[in-house]
Amino acid sequence: MLSAFTAQPIVELRQRDKSKIESILAFGDRLLVGLNTGSLRIYQVNETPGDIGLLREVEKFSTRAIEQLARIKEANVLISLSNYYVSIHDLQTYTLQEQLTRTKNASTFAVTSNIVKDPATGIPEIISRLAVAVKRRLLLWSWHQSELSSETTEITLAEAIRTLTWASATKIICGMNSGYVIVDVISQVVEDIVGPGAIGGATGNQGGRFGGMGSASMGYMGLGGYIPKPLATKLADGEILLAKDINSLFITSEGKPMEKRQIPWQPAPDAIGYSYPYIITLQAPSKGMLEVRNPDTLSLLQSIPLPNASQLHFPPPNISLAHAGKGFHVASERCVWRMGATDYDSQIDELVAKGRYDESLSILNMLEDALLHNKTERVQQVEALKSKLYFDQQIEQAQSLFNQRRYRAAIDIFIAVEAPPERVIKLYPKAIAGDLSIIEEKNGDVETDGDETNGSTNSDSDSKESLKPAAVKNLLRNHQKSSSDTASIRSFGKPDNSDNDNASIKAVPVEDGPLEGKDLITAAIELNSFLVNARTRMKKFLDSETGKILPPKENGHSGTPEPTFESLLIAPESEAEAEKDREQKLLETAKLVDTTLFRSYMLSMPSLAGPLFRLPNFCD
Repeated sequence: MLSAFTAQPIVELRQRDKSKIESILAFGDRLLVGLNTGSLRIYQVNETPGDIGLLREVEKFSTRAIEQLARIKEANVLISLSNYYVSIHDLQTYTLQEQLTRTKNASTFAVTSNIVKDPATGIPEIISRLAVAVKRRLLLWSWHQSELSSETTEITLAEAIRTLTWASATKIICGMNSGYVIVDVISQVVEDIVGPGAIGGATGNQGGRFGGMGSASMGYMGLGGYIPKPLATKLADGEILLAKDINSLFITSEGKPMEKRQIPWQPAPDAIGYSYPYIITLQAPSKGMLEVRNPDTLSLLQSIPLPNASQLHFPPPNISLAHAGKGFHVASERCVWRMGATDYDSQIDELVAKGRYDESLSILNMLEDALLHNKTERVQQVEALKSKLYFDQQIEQAQSLFNQRRYRAAIDIFIAVEAPPERVIKLYPKAIAGDLSIIEEKNGDVETDGDETNGSTNSDSDSKESLKPAAVKNLLRNHQKSSSDTASIRSFGKPDNSDNDNASIKAVPVEDGPLEGKDLITAAIELNSFLVNARTRMKKFLDSETGKILPPKENGHSGTPEPTFESLLIAPESEAEAEKDREQKLLETAKLVDTTLFRSYMLSMPSLAGPLFRLPNFCD
């Protein structure tokens, strides 16, 4: 699991305090806590852990429980929902300015502030909006700069509104029992949100986890008559996530479904939110579990136990990076936690150390460059490690196929990944591979005795090194840990000789008996195609007539060796050796390839040995 966030309790009600936390609001160094008694507590929270103090308690803020709190910074006002009314308070003194009488029986509200150009003058101004749900009615107030407009808009929907989420400056998503609608508050146009299984009002039968039951598929009653709450949260780049029970749907800010699969929630979330760049979900208070997911891969990255936690509070997402990495708050009836974010470079390091390269790349691509130290270099490093992992997996698969006598399939993979020639050649008997062979000739079996196993240790070590492109060799040494994501390459890292080529050959013998006769000829014919391919690759870097390495301009490559170049080299014994004469090393590999090809031709296709010698070659 990733350690993206850490939970720090900052407010805990004392045992003798019988109050319950109903709502919270955090901004700057202030934390406002609304209690079930109608009291409002104002805390000062500093960056230093444990440095928090109660500045003030407004005991008669309301006569009933304070169910919801929000602020409109530009107007310097505090908005509250209590006793089924929405009220406006002064943000400094917390005194009541106005109770919005039209909001009687209100169930929820949502606020937003945006920079909008005036349609008449084209001059940008800050417009804040307050949306209130009163049964089927959607009521709207607006502030131009800091002045409350005298106009109030009322829009009546088909059924009672349960949740409100602003999608943009002028569009709001209303969650209802039957699904979702998106409302344009300027034109007052109401549109159903239609998705797979009709999350918001599709007709007809569509498959998927929604059950294909039309608009009722998202509005069914659960056990005991409970209807799951229609949840919504705004993500990055205009995306919005809708969730009801275990079903989910990603949409645009215009309410159009996106081509993304559903989140595999088990169990269903009780609340959802977004803390850049992660999706945050909170399970029911009885579960007390906070989950952190990647919005790209949808993978569960972290689970944090928070006893009886029931609500999430996030900073307003108005400004792109303003709250990146600053965390959020979670509250239960007795406690408030501040969720501190780990720095992003450390998160990437942790994922890479666990071999979770796809997750690392996904998060790197989501993060802004300013939030990382040299993002481009980090991406290149992780991509190199991912390529190495894939290379190792393919090599292991090819060797397994070879052990099963499926030579063509094995050689096809060796060619596709451009395996080092010596890695393939050593799988053959001495008649073809010469001293490079790891096959014991004494009894004709594939297995080797203990002496040869020990004797081939250096060779095996070399072959493993040859799998590593030079550009990432140093990097790979720092990431030898394996995880479930890298289980397929564990055979190369175990201390019990399981990383030995001989051991891997002995591990999966499908047919006992030596590689000889028709079987050897079949294997040799397939080897020919690999060696011819290696000769073709060699010509890109080595002049077949002079034996000299081609200049970068002639071979079409820059001075920096590429994996194709490195995969041709015989494995170096040390890092220092790797930096020596590359021309000599290429020449040694060319000799190995051509000499082995000659032996293989003589065994399997003698008629081709002559043409080989009529061409420039490096046969030893």
